[in-house]
Amino acid sequence: MGRFRKDPDPRFWRLNRSLPFDWQLAIYDIDQSIAHARGLKGIGVLEADELSQIEAGLERVRVRMGAHGFEFEGADEDIHMAIERLLGEEIGPLAGKLHTGRSRNDQVATDVAMVVQNHSLSAIELCGAAMERLLTLAESHADWTMPGYTHLQRAQPVYLGHHLLAYFWMLARDVVRFQLALDSAGVMPLGSGALAGVNWEIDREAVAADLGFAHVSHNSIDGASNRDFVLDYLNAASICAMHLSRLGSEIVIWSSSEFGFCELDESFSSGSSIMPQKKNPDSAELLRAKSPRVAASYQTLLGVMHALPLTYGKDMQEDKEPLFDAIDTVEACLDATAGMLEGIEFDRERMEAASGDEMLAATEVADLLVRRGVPFREAHGIVGGLVRDAVERGKSLSELTPEELCERSEHLDDSYYEVLQRSSWLESKRIAGGTGSAPLAKQIEEARETLAAVQARAREERA
Repeated sequence: MGRFRKDPDPRFWRLNRSLPFDWQLAIYDIDQSIAHARGLKGIGVLEADELSQIEAGLERVRVRMGAHGFEFEGADEDIHMAIERLLGEEIGPLAGKLHTGRSRNDQVATDVAMVVQNHSLSAIELCGAAMERLLTLAESHADWTMPGYTHLQRAQPVYLGHHLLAYFWMLARDVVRFQLALDSAGVMPLGSGALAGVNWEIDREAVAADLGFAHVSHNSIDGASNRDFVLDYLNAASICAMHLSRLGSEIVIWSSSEFGFCELDESFSSGSSIMPQKKNPDSAELLRAKSPRVAASYQTLLGVMHALPLTYGKDMQEDKEPLFDAIDTVEACLDATAGMLEGIEFDRERMEAASGDEMLAATEVADLLVRRGVPFREAHGIVGGLVRDAVERGKSLSELTPEELCERSEHLDDSYYEVLQRSSWLESKRIAGGTGSAPLAKQIEEARETLAAVQARAREERA
């Protein structure tokens, strides 16, 4: 560069050079450069034949970079300078005109916004695929009973279909967050220059339309310094990965010999290096472990941007590695989740046996007392006493005698034994959103509508 007489110290060059990771911006930078060149032609900076040469040259650069064995040069600092150098090799000094009216500050911000748009949409599509599989499983297991848990202790019986749909709605909320990131990244920074805008009245709206942006930034300082859209993506990815970690953890628990509720397909399981009998749910375990990795990427960029003065600091170079890693991680996890759910098999007998524990009907007995005028807190204490009596006497709840029931409450009669019939436990949950058959059928219908809307919106965005 003209300002400097010395080459960068190798120790600084190693720290400063971003090409080892920002090469992933290449396809976006080429697309952006083509659109920018068209904008320059629109204000007379480029002639028609010059634009044609630049467009053709950039396409040849694209091909060269995609060829097997391609390598960058050691002097290439970042992907922007590398592409400019390669374009110069293709079309000569004309390549130098391309940087008219833009700075690397707004150039890189635009590239990264394009990355976030593309991968937010990919995440929405992958969420939709996992949601579809969860819905299919919920429909086919709508009447399979299982115990629901709090504190990993058996609490109340539920239908397996109801439990699986809890993850469907988690992913539906993830779609909303990824859509927010997609919309947030739909504001084009290009034209902001280094910070104050540029001296060339390029038609930013036309360039934005060419690149698929919905809007252009209102303020050049904000345009050059904004990375909120990256944080929006990382926030969505962090929460999504957390949701997948919860699903993974339950699959690990459910597939254990102690539970035996489900079994993963062999293609999503691993063996042991020493124990021939083992079939380990490694795919589900990795869903747990990947979650904090994505969350760390979010925290990293929050830390980078924290208290950073406007507009640009080289600190912001650190936006890319967390973003790229989070993209790779959450997309791999979502893809694996859909695949894992394709081959999972549930053991109906094991789940039914576990959900048949009469202790799970304790709340039903308390509600029976409430219907007879007993305040709930008092009813709660009465039933707690019954449970203690049964445990101390080595009985089930239904084995307690009428006399033993009367010791706790005069309101308990033969209806008590009817309430303990498992068929009544689940169907008593008729409230909207409950696990009973009627609200579950309604929930499945709502899930179908939600999934159709997600898939339709994704197709629209992709088009």
